[in-house]
Amino acid sequence: MNAPPLSGRIAVVTGGAEGIGAAIAQRLHREGAEIVVADVQRDKGEALARELGGAFALLDVAQEEGWDRLLDAHARLDILVNNAGVNKGPAPFESLSYAHWRETLAVNLDGAFLGCRAGVRAMASRGGNIVNIGSGAGVRAVGEMAAYTASKAGVHALTRAAAAYCGRRGYKIRCNAVLPGSVETPMVSRLRGQTGDAAAARARIVERHPIGFVGEGDDIAAMVAFLVSDEARFITGALMCVDGGLTI
Repeated sequence: MNAPPLSGRIAVVTGGAEGIGAAIAQRLHREGAEIVVADVQRDKGEALARELGGAFALLDVAQEEGWDRLLDAHARLDILVNNAGVNKGPAPFESLSYAHWRETLAVNLDGAFLGCRAGVRAMASRGGNIVNIGSGAGVRAVGEMAAYTASKAGVHALTRAAAAYCGRRGYKIRCNAVLPGSVETPMVSRLRGQTGDAAAARARIVERHPIGFVGEGDDIAAMVAFLVSDEARFITGALMCVDGGLTI
């Protein structure tokens, strides 16, 4: 019997305790990878790590020191999925607070940068794969979510820059991004709940997707698993929309 395609590889998934991150961790585990669940949610993260026979790392992706500790504890790294992110919900542009802006950029963009830098440092000598989780909002702007939209557009540009840098340095590191549309996650459910009519909010979101439904974490995880596999060996710097047609 053939070994699973990711057998022997170590994968770190940030924001891996729930939602898309948990689906990615579970999928990569099924493909044979050894999983490190990295998250600020200790209880959920430790529970998932136990379920997968992997490890848990307490990590605030926006804190440089946390990444240093992660690399000290897990010097070997083959796959890094920068999934951790926040969406603080809609806000009128005129009253968008700087604190809202800075928190969103710190987690979504600074966190992705720190992750990519850590990944390149760890993988430079052996090669590996970095996948950043962007968003359809970084392509089709959401005016009421300026901070989130800007942060994800930055992640897309960062992905391409990292891919170009690694390629031109001769590092065997591929860096790609997956751009989800709306996906059923606890974060999205919380945002719908803020509207006062979650069912109506969900219907409006579904209507924006030409495919006629919103996605699930497994839909995103499937693309991540493909991008980190040897079958995607000729793909780097790509922004892969998995969005039900949202950005058409």
